[in-house]
Amino acid sequence: MDRTSDASLIQESLEGDSAAFDQLVLRYQQRLVHSLEHSYGSREDALDIAQQAFVLAWRKLSTFRGDSSFYSWLYRIARNAAATRRRKKRVQSGSLEQLADTGGFHPVDDNDSTAPGHRLEQSEDVAAVRTALQQLAEDFRAPLVMKEIDGFSYEEISQILNIPMGTVRSRLFRARQEMAERLTRLLSD
Repeated sequence: MDRTSDASLIQESLEGDSAAFDQLVLRYQQRLVHSLEHSYGSREDALDIAQQAFVLAWRKLSTFRGDSSFYSWLYRIARNAAATRRRKKRVQSGSLEQLADTGGFHPVDDNDSTAPGHRLEQSEDVAAVRTALQQLAEDFRAPLVMKEIDGFSYEEISQILNIPMGTVRSRLFRARQEMAERLTRLLSD
């Protein structure tokens, strides 16, 4: 792996070297997609959001101040892109529901959890964890994924989510409690 620092690659990118930005993409794309997949439940959504985040990062690279790591900055862009995507889906789903009510149009359920082979593809424990994670409110799920899956520090989570450190700690505590309760119920069924 190329040991060129993020700062050097960012500077080269700002000077017009697109290959330098390609190296940043290669360095962080798997980590970002993996994290987004855990946060949003769908690999396809994670890939789309990550792609959008990298495009936005390329366009806004000159605004990167270096106060945090490049990945923390990129992750914040991805979270914002995901939030925008979620808002658009809500508007579209409202429109589809109106179409179904008035014209008999019924959209296909493309949720991964309803796919016929879902249970066969994953163990019950992994499915239970994903289910419990998706049931958490976003305010609790995001810091939990960032801490336990992405390995962000409390300070980095605080910066990315723009919330006080005490709030990060309390949300993590509550998220872990809710996960334990949900998993107990899911695994006992």
